[in-house]
Amino acid sequence: MVSVIIPSHNRAWSIERAIDSILSQTVKEFEIIVVNDGSSDGTEEILTSRYPVVRQYTINRSGVSKARNVGIQNARGEWIAFLDSDDYWLPNKLEEQMSYLAMNPWFQICHTDEIWIKNGKRINQSKKHQKYSGWFFYPSLQLCLISPSSVIIKKTVFDNVGMFDENFEYVEDYELWLRITAFYPVGYINKKLVVKTGGHEDQLSKRIDGIEGYRIQALEKLLSTVQLSEEYYEEAIEVYRRKCHIYLNGCMKRGKGDEVKKLGKKLGELNTLRNSS
Repeated sequence: MVSVIIPSHNRAWSIERAIDSILSQTVKEFEIIVVNDGSSDGTEEILTSRYPVVRQYTINRSGVSKARNVGIQNARGEWIAFLDSDDYWLPNKLEEQMSYLAMNPWFQICHTDEIWIKNGKRINQSKKHQKYSGWFFYPSLQLCLISPSSVIIKKTVFDNVGMFDENFEYVEDYELWLRITAFYPVGYINKKLVVKTGGHEDQLSKRIDGIEGYRIQALEKLLSTVQLSEEYYEEAIEVYRRKCHIYLNGCMKRGKGDEVKKLGKKLGELNTLRNSS
């Protein structure tokens, strides 16, 4: 069985579309878990009155990482799928993925291509967002290549690499994918099975100021806490240095010279730590 986890904060305007897209799947071996992250817009009433099949958990406003983790902890399925409350699936999404995983049992995580809609209009993905199959830790260092709404992960993977880091308000998915792709190959279905929407005012990405700064924090955590192979460590250091250079150039233009010293010191500490281990 697949446990489908939807984290939601004040998404009464889209939660029904998301749930209906799951209920419309061509395979029915799933459970739906909605973690209501402190909504105050009638989300709970919609779930209770219209979707008795949904297992609902309500938490105080804590962020998407905490909400997803609550879903994982309460999931009954062998496989975990995520669906953001403003996205939705095409009807054959689960069938395609479970068939693929049955034919490729060495994969414990699988993602798909997706359709992007921004402000009601379909947009094309740029070349840098190309998705991959297999071992792709190095491309994952550059930017987030796995959409949470497209992924299915075997639950035991979280036992090995941990769940979402609740200290990350932003780039929480990027941080998790780094830990996963360092140890697991990833399956990929080159079919558009998910519709990812954007442009609305309540998107987290609209509140981010300097996303590279948050990615740098994720890389710092990876380098200091995860036992990477020598090859992966060197790749991560290379990307870390490059992102620091880009980010710090921006900080200098904005008069944030202290950031240069702070990040330079951290990079030196990481190199010292690695050389002494």
